[in-house]
Amino acid sequence: MSKIFALSEAGSIAIHSMVLIAQADVKLNVIKIAERTGSSKHHVAKVLQRLVKDDFLVSNRGPHGGFALKKEAHQISLLEIYESIEGRIEITACPMEYEICPFDKCIMGNVIGTMTQTFKDYLAAQKLIDFID
Repeated sequence: MSKIFALSEAGSIAIHSMVLIAQADVKLNVIKIAERTGSSKHHVAKVLQRLVKDDFLVSNRGPHGGFALKKEAHQISLLEIYESIEGRIEITACPMEYEICPFDKCIMGNVIGTMTQTFKDYLAAQKLIDFID
């Protein structure tokens, strides 16, 4: 079965992990996050280290270690998290990135550009604080 939209595993891990960390009263370690997200602890660790590098998280080692937000939850959007892992979302006129279209009118219209802009706007509007009870 085909999907029009698919979120990468790394992007999903990043967003879900950040929400879990924002919701937690204590630091969460890789093992707890991997269990909650159903992901490999190695993949979670790799994604979280990227988020540390990009100043979204702080991490501490040891028995009481784990990850915590570096900024306040209201300051972090899902778009920032997504783009930290996937790179900037680019809105393109042509989904095939053709320089010259062989047709007078694009067969896809601007549906791809519209869908991409809608997704980007949604992520930008959602802050971590919106997912804390």
